[in-house]
Amino acid sequence: MEQDEFKTITTISEGFYSEKRSKFLAFAHHVETTDEVKELLAQYRKKYYDARHVCYAYMLGAAREKFRANDDGEPSSTAGKPILGQINSNELTDVLIVVVRYYGGVNLGTSGLIVAYREAAADAIAHATIETRQVEEHIVYKFPYVMMNDVMRVVKDMSPRIVNQTYDNLCEITLAIRQSEAEQLRSRLSKLRQ
Repeated sequence: MEQDEFKTITTISEGFYSEKRSKFLAFAHHVETTDEVKELLAQYRKKYYDARHVCYAYMLGAAREKFRANDDGEPSSTAGKPILGQINSNELTDVLIVVVRYYGGVNLGTSGLIVAYREAAADAIAHATIETRQVEEHIVYKFPYVMMNDVMRVVKDMSPRIVNQTYDNLCEITLAIRQSEAEQLRSRLSKLRQ
């Protein structure tokens, strides 16, 4: 069976970690596009212009294939990767986690940085509301008005979400349904014409 569910966060959440006077402020956001990611990063860089580093990682899409981790000047793989690791270990997607670091004057070393970024990200996730969502497929169906009752009976039976509908001599309905049930819905609608 194909995977048609994914976990994401629903609200903005914050996390915090501090080590040897360095402060790590973490922020987790629900995002669905790289444009949203860029916009949020620009806001954080502006708001925390005085911070030493603004590191981040994100994961997009139900298949969890689109992701990026950024160390923003920290030693390679000590910031973005541990943040991404937390997204992965919680099996989340459509999420951006930004960790802002205020340097405390004491170097933490690579292992100390990895722990700090990981813990800050984990704390943000711990404060987030996690929700399981379905991957939906949209089906557009055109039909003559006389078939309205038959179409609505299928809709009532299978409970897809009605995204859009226009009723005229020729009607059109756009339905969103869980990916694993899309083929069945298509098949039932096409049988109405026989």
